Amino acid sequence: MNIKQELERRLGTPHHIQLNDIDIDPAGIRAILINEVVPADPAQDFYGSSGEQYLSTTIPLFQKAGLPVESIGDILRMGVYITNAVKTPKADYAVEKASIEESLPWLEQELALFPNVKVIMLMGDVARKMFNQIARKTVRRNVIPSGATYKLRSTPFYFGDIRVMPSYIITGGNLLIEKSKVTMAAQDIAAMAEIIR
Repeated sequence: MNIKQELERRLGTPHHIQLNDIDIDPAGIRAILINEVVPADPAQDFYGSSGEQYLSTTIPLFQKAGLPVESIGDILRMGVYITNAVKTPKADYAVEKASIEESLPWLEQELALFPNVKVIMLMGDVARKMFNQIARKTVRRNVIPSGATYKLRSTPFYFGDIRVMPSYIITGGNLLIEKSKVTMAAQDIAAMAEIIR
């Protein structure tokens, strides 16, 4: 299935929403990592023609987690799909509320494409906020409570049978110099990989 084409079939053809234009078998995906926001240049996204900007931090995190990956293809073959919560690029430092609201139905439909997911990782506060908004429609409460990620990450949270793990954003130029966050994100990725084995 082509993710972009399926989402456009369900929700229409957006003119400024950036979707993952990739063909995968949704049944083979057992974990989803939800990053914060798409890059300004779609070619730099996880599945973009270059992918260099986002993969330059993501692949080292998977490697630090002890996983033998060299490409986004290796990550997909593990049964791990990576997406962005906000489907429009940031205009400023912070993600605008309107962008979150506009992207929410796209993220919700995207998550619904994967029937065999065992783990959803929320990479950053924006992903956590948006996932909680989606979850409240079903369970009428936040799956992940408010609080600092470093305090919450060792607590098991569930959305039905799906383990939901709060963690840290996996992209950005400063990420790899934030040693404690890199270490914790890599530990969380390793824990996710153990669950889906």
